[in-house]
Amino acid sequence: MQDRVILVTGAAGGLGSASAIACAQAGATVVLLGRKVATLNRVYDAIKVVGAEPLLYPLDLEGASPDDHAELAQRIEAELGRLDGLLHCAAEFKGLTPLLHTDPADFARAIHVGLTARWWLTQACLPLLAKADAGAVVFALDDPERTSGAFWGGYGLAQQVQATLVAMLQAELGEHGPRISGLQPGPMRTPLRARAFQPNTDMKARPASNYAAACVELLSAAGAGRRGHIVDAMESAVVSAR
Repeated sequence: MQDRVILVTGAAGGLGSASAIACAQAGATVVLLGRKVATLNRVYDAIKVVGAEPLLYPLDLEGASPDDHAELAQRIEAELGRLDGLLHCAAEFKGLTPLLHTDPADFARAIHVGLTARWWLTQACLPLLAKADAGAVVFALDDPERTSGAFWGGYGLAQQVQATLVAMLQAELGEHGPRISGLQPGPMRTPLRARAFQPNTDMKARPASNYAAACVELLSAAGAGRRGHIVDAMESAVVSAR
């Protein structure tokens, strides 16, 4: 990862912050994208201790337009001259709710942040990633099998579609374009998971940092063999992309 530039969305969250720190430790310059400057600053301070000074890019994905994503890509190129990897960790999940009783705005927000905004940002960054040596996009995904069940709503639907997007986009880009892959981490102790499981009884959850190394691998040249696939980080196995 030495001298690579990596953009991490949801950089103040559990997996986002752990992965951003791990990328910096591996030698990358990290661009931290998130909604709140205060929480991004904490990740910024942690990264400065272990690696190159990161860049902050406060942006609310819920309200950002395609033009905002294009501007982000342009600013990264202008300030850093390159982009080698994009890690999608941002997500929106209010909690387990029957579809019949889901607030329409919450449903739309979960799909937009978890799917549409991820694609808009990917689309904006692909030309820049195509210039990189081993450019990579990694989608952090929840377990599609579990989140296709009852009460997962718009968040669960976004997971299903992204599993398809990974294979679809890679097929279009081919073997010589940017590498697209997905990472399915195991259960993590994060605020998002706490909205679905009681923390004091959730014995399967592990620190998000347990899966940061898998993110680094997929973003680096070492992840070349995972092109177009989703990786189960708990089993270090490839899960068939839909």
